[in-house]
Amino acid sequence: MSELPLEMPTLPPSHGQVVLRPFTEADVPMLLDLSTDPYVPLIGTLPAHTDVPGAVAYIERQRAKVRNGAGYSFCAALASTGEAVGGAGLWLQQLEHGRATAGYAIAPAYRGRGLATDALRALTTFAWTVPGLHRVELYVEPWNVASCGVAGAAGFELEGLLRSHQEIGGSRVDMRLYAAVAPGDRPDLTPRRTPRGARR
Repeated sequence: MSELPLEMPTLPPSHGQVVLRPFTEADVPMLLDLSTDPYVPLIGTLPAHTDVPGAVAYIERQRAKVRNGAGYSFCAALASTGEAVGGAGLWLQQLEHGRATAGYAIAPAYRGRGLATDALRALTTFAWTVPGLHRVELYVEPWNVASCGVAGAAGFELEGLLRSHQEIGGSRVDMRLYAAVAPGDRPDLTPRRTPRGARR
């Protein structure tokens, strides 16, 4: 958890077609669309097939996450018009260890246009401005081929399969672990010669 409270960046993170900005009540129609996805409500706090009050309450929860230091919750919007297309979050519960977790979702009406990749790239670039953050992790179920593709396209590397990692929808599920490491943090893997006289 980070120090309280967090502040949203003055310059909204962006990449390609997408800009990341705070949620507003104008984003309710996008959230109504997003809530129709059968998977999204299982992994977040947006109720399935929500109504307008439910969407507004969701927006307030996202604002609270910034105030209480849990992380940054952004609305993903078209850079050209500001129209909401989804969401992206950077969660800082493990910041004391130099780690954060990323998440993203694009509303059904806007999929298939590369927006998720742009949103994740914008989020990751922003992540490296957070003091003390060196690694961003992303957890994806193996069946979610599209999301696995987004992770790879955004520069995340597959590190392994976490078996029975968590419960989603009442069942234990495996998760693929993807990660990105801050520029300059990659270890030097060049073999080193053992100095003469040193014990092996």
